[in-house]
Amino acid sequence: MATLAAGATTEAPSKWDFSCNLEVDYQSDEIARIVYAALAVDKELQPDKVKRQMSISNGKLSVHFEAVEARFLRASYSAFVDVLTLATKTIEEFGQGIAS
Repeated sequence: MATLAAGATTEAPSKWDFSCNLEVDYQSDEIARIVYAALAVDKELQPDKVKRQMSISNGKLSVHFEAVEARFLRASYSAFVDVLTLATKTIEEFGQGIAS
């Protein structure tokens, strides 16, 4: 039976081998918060394969994606950008009076 020597550690390889970041500058915390709130309700369909973390800072919406495979990353990113585009266009069309 093999045992580890005292003080030796083994690191499990990260299962989140693929990642990317997206940042959208709305130049307004209020607009960034509205888009964040609209997108936050959509959870990942396969959270064991894709993680998404969103944050807001200085009017910018930042999104970090991690996935176990490139195809899951691409699918998640693509779907997210589609909904992000819709939310942004909606605010552009109907958001008169929102601080910019």
